[in-house]
Amino acid sequence: MDIRYPATIESQKDGTFFVQFIDLPDTFSEGHTKEEALFNASEALSAMLAWRLDEARDVPAPSPKVRGAHYIAPDAKTQAAMLLRLARGERTLSELARTLGTSWPAAKRLENPAHWPSLKTLDKAAAALGKRLVLTLE
Repeated sequence: MDIRYPATIESQKDGTFFVQFIDLPDTFSEGHTKEEALFNASEALSAMLAWRLDEARDVPAPSPKVRGAHYIAPDAKTQAAMLLRLARGERTLSELARTLGTSWPAAKRLENPAHWPSLKTLDKAAAALGKRLVLTLE
């Protein structure tokens, strides 16, 4: 699953660029150049999604195929936490911990965007959830 959120980008009268996320209207950023605005937007998106995950708040799914939108990805830690939470579905953290042969706190850390699990751990968690870990570089 690819986690990218659609955002609009508008040039402002002062020459800066304003970015706002369609699915997260309370998440926005700006920059002096379009590239800077998009970079800042990725950081703002990562922070908002991490906060929502940390506070156990709903995280809306990204809207697909929004015409004219720029699709922006959060940082890798946030993506990993979101992907594992989505893959876990209705399974409890206790079930995941048992399957992984680890403790509940260790399983909980996998869904914490502030935690950096190893690739080995992510691969093992993906397999335990019936998934396959796939990496890409952009």
